[in-house]
Amino acid sequence: MHPSLQQRVEGVAALRARASIATAAFYAMIGQELPVQKIRYQVVTKGKAYHIVERSTGLTKGFRWTWKEAINYAQVLEARADGIKLSLSGDRK
Repeated sequence: MHPSLQQRVEGVAALRARASIATAAFYAMIGQELPVQKIRYQVVTKGKAYHIVERSTGLTKGFRWTWKEAINYAQVLEARADGIKLSLSGDRK
């Protein structure tokens, strides 16, 4: 990855982390529990394939031929949305 693009990605990840910390601190100050993070990606059977659908938009983000691969890919997408770098061997983009 180009260095300037890498810096930008790291900067956004740092801002996300700071936002999460600030949100947790706010909820701790008012004595409330943090809201539960909703699931972003859902695996849906479409014919012989399993589609990974983003729940907020309804768009298909990918598909896999086995349920296990579809679940693993959905978990990778969830982790990436949280800013965690995660990859499976044979991961398709």
